[in-house]
Amino acid sequence: MAAPAFWQDREAADVKIREHGELSELVKQYAELQDGLATLEQQYDENKFHELKKQFREFELSQLFTGPYDAQAAVLTVYPGVGGEDAEDWARMLGVMYENYAKRRGWKLRVVDDNPRSRAVEIQGAHAYGYLKKESGVHRLVRISPFDAKKARHTSFALVEVIPDLPPLEESKLEIPEKDLKFEFSRAGGPGGQNVNKVETAVRVIHLPTGLAVGSRTQRSQQQNREYALKLLKAKLFQLMEKEKVDEVSKLRAKVKPEWGNQIRSYVLNPYQMVKDHRTEAETARVDEVLMGDLDIFIEAELENLSSRA
Repeated sequence: MAAPAFWQDREAADVKIREHGELSELVKQYAELQDGLATLEQQYDENKFHELKKQFREFELSQLFTGPYDAQAAVLTVYPGVGGEDAEDWARMLGVMYENYAKRRGWKLRVVDDNPRSRAVEIQGAHAYGYLKKESGVHRLVRISPFDAKKARHTSFALVEVIPDLPPLEESKLEIPEKDLKFEFSRAGGPGGQNVNKVETAVRVIHLPTGLAVGSRTQRSQQQNREYALKLLKAKLFQLMEKEKVDEVSKLRAKVKPEWGNQIRSYVLNPYQMVKDHRTEAETARVDEVLMGDLDIFIEAELENLSSRA
């Protein structure tokens, strides 16, 4: 890295630096496992055994992250489906579930956008996008509605969307014509309408050819929110380009609709208790623990499912 020639191709240099960092982390994890095993051989400790077992599982899972953005931070957004208060409450419950999952892993959280129709959170942590990317899809809840005076059973839906925090080099590759963008501005405020800004700092940007839209309202200034919203929009467009197998954003002309038919998981609270993933068949009756953020059984099953299909 010290050689001047190393920096002649900045893009290639950044890729090598990232790969070097990932390899260094891999070696560090392996060394820690070896040290832990050596300690157990000298003196067995049950707590240390379970801790080491968990570390080994994390190391094993880390080898399944082969996607180009798996190591990146993630931005997770939850949208309520039709159904009024029930759907909005279900979306809120899902948001809490994912935020608790992130906290359990020691990841950092930052609210990006929060409004009655969606809540977006940036999640920073080792392979955050790799862990969360397959949570995208429709989540179904069956329960006795707390909003129904007759105590009837209701089915609610919410859509989860997960996009990666693109590296600067990837982001710079995508240029969007200004004519294809529409910006909307509003006042950003805290919960319950408190601390409402007197200036319109919140920004929502719409990609007119596809209809894709994102918002940012938690940055300090309108310009910062504008830049961050554009960053999120580019990540959405990258995902769509990969899905549609096109190499230029100008080729994305069809209007994009949320994929409400892609139901990935059901959470049943009544007449019995069960959470079941419809892709991997992973299931558990520990509904309360799942809703409090214990998602390992589902996320690990999907990671292994992806690996078996590779």
